[in-house]
Amino acid sequence: MNLYLSLNKALTQWPKSEALVDGKKRFTYEQFGARVSALANYLLAGFEKGAVVAVLAPNCHELMEIYYACAVTGIVLNPINYRLSAAEVETILNDSEAVALFLHSDFQECASKSMPKAASVKQIIAFGSKQVGNIGVPTVEFEKCLSEQEGKQLPIGDVGMEDLAQLYYTSGTTGRAKGVMLSHKNVCINALGAVTELNLTDRDTWMHIGPMFHLADAWSIFAITWAGGKHVFVPYFKSDDVLRILSEEQVTITAMVPTMVNTLLTDPDLKKFKFPKLRMMMTAGSPIAPEQVKKIVQEFGCDYMQFYGMTETSPFLTLSAPKAHLMSLPEDKLLELKSKTGRPFIAAEVKVVREDGDEVDHNDTEVGEIIARGPVVFQGYWKQPETTAETLIDGWIHTGDMAVVDSEGYINICDRKKDMIITGGENVYSTEVEYALYEHASVLECAVLGVPDQKWGEAVKAVVVLKEGQQCEEAELIEFVRAKLGRYKAPRSIDFEKELPKTGSGKIFKKGLREKYWAASARKVN
Repeated sequence: MNLYLSLNKALTQWPKSEALVDGKKRFTYEQFGARVSALANYLLAGFEKGAVVAVLAPNCHELMEIYYACAVTGIVLNPINYRLSAAEVETILNDSEAVALFLHSDFQECASKSMPKAASVKQIIAFGSKQVGNIGVPTVEFEKCLSEQEGKQLPIGDVGMEDLAQLYYTSGTTGRAKGVMLSHKNVCINALGAVTELNLTDRDTWMHIGPMFHLADAWSIFAITWAGGKHVFVPYFKSDDVLRILSEEQVTITAMVPTMVNTLLTDPDLKKFKFPKLRMMMTAGSPIAPEQVKKIVQEFGCDYMQFYGMTETSPFLTLSAPKAHLMSLPEDKLLELKSKTGRPFIAAEVKVVREDGDEVDHNDTEVGEIIARGPVVFQGYWKQPETTAETLIDGWIHTGDMAVVDSEGYINICDRKKDMIITGGENVYSTEVEYALYEHASVLECAVLGVPDQKWGEAVKAVVVLKEGQQCEEAELIEFVRAKLGRYKAPRSIDFEKELPKTGSGKIFKKGLREKYWAASARKVN
C-alpha cells in the first residue's frame, strides 16, 4: 500500500474530469497526472528514494503536484509553515537534512535569510508570480523542470507501506522543533477512512482553505483524489475570496479552523452569496461552541461536523458525526452533539483514561486524558527517540488533551492538560468558559486562561475580540458568564484586544497569550 494507489485510481477512472481549479488555471486528472509524471521524473534524475525535500508555498496546484510527485517516487516531503521566521525555517531545513527546497516567490525573502546556514540544501526549485533572485543556492524554474521531462511515463517507485511519506514539523516556535514521521500506511489509511466516514465521491468539490502545509487540510489532498473529486485552491485566507469561490465553484465540502469560520460569519457581504451545493462544513484545531455551530448551519445552509486529531495521527482521531438513532434528537441537543469532539474515527482506537490507565466512566463528567492507537498513529519523531518514547507508550499515543466521555461514547475535550486552570482548588476548563462567552452577541473571538493570583493561586482571565462596530463592558461580559456557569468559573477580568495571536494553522495561540501574563512569575503555575 502506498499513495500511488490514490493517484492511479483518479487517473484511470476519471481522466477527463476536472480535477484542479487554481484561479484561472484548470486541469483535468489526465493533465494533472502528466504534470506529476514530469515532476516525478525530474526528481528521480537528481535525488534518491528517502531523500527529504522541503516546500515553502501557499495553497496552489504546484503544491499538490509536489505532494504527489514525492509520494510516487519515495522521496520524503517536508511541508514548512510559511508563517515561521527565517531562523525557524533554517532550523527545520537543517534538522530534516533537506536536499532541495521548492520555493514560492512570495517567500524568497525568508529563504534568502535561511539559506546561508542551511548546509544540506543543494537546489531551489522556484515558482510563483515573481522571479526568484539569487539567494546563494542553484535555482531552477519549476515549469522548466516539467518541460525537460514532458511526455514521460509516471515512474512507479518501489515504495512500501512503512516507507516514510511526509515529515511535518510541530512546536517549531518553542523549544526544539519535532519532525513528525508519517508513513505511506499512515496517510493511506487516514485518507481511505476519510472517504468512508465523509461519504466522499466524484461528485464532491473540496476547497483548500486551511493551509496545505498543515494536516488540518493536507489529508484532503489524498482523500479527495482517491474519491475522484475536484480540488479548488485559495492561496491565502481572505473572507471575500473564500465566500466568492465557495459560491462560484459550487463547493460541496471543506474544512477550516473556527477562527476562519467566525470571520466568514461576520463578513458584511455574506448574505450576497448562495451556496446551493455546500453539503458539509467542517472545523478542526480547537473546540467550537454550539452557538457557533448553529450559526454555520443557518448561514451556510449545510450540515456541520467537527473533527479532532493531531499531526501525529495523520490527523483523524474523532468525528462529531451523529449516529443514526441520534438524528431525531431535538435541534439544540443535536447541535450540542455536533459541537463535541466526537466518536472515534474508523481507523483509530481512542480512549479517555485516568492517570492509572483505566478508562474514565462514560458519564460526561469524569475527566481523563485522550490516548489512541492504530494504523494512523505516526512512526515517531525524526531523530528524537527519547521524545518519541515519552509520547508513544506501549503503542498508545498520549495526546495531552483532557476530555470526558458520554454514555454514547462521544468524547468532548475540556482542555489541554497543561492549560487547565486551578483556582482556589477548583478545576476550570477554559473551553467551557469560552463557549459561554461565544454566546454573547458582541464576541467575535476569545481565549480563556489562568493568570497568577495571590489569593486564588490562579485567576480566570478572558482575552476578547469584539465584532466590528460592537461595544461591551467588562462587567457586562463577566455577569453574562456568571449567569450561565458557576461563579468561580467566570472570568475575574477581561482584556479587550483588536486581534488574538494565531499559530501557523490559524488556531488561537493560547500559549503565547499566557506567557505575557506569567512573564514576571518565577513559576509558571500557582
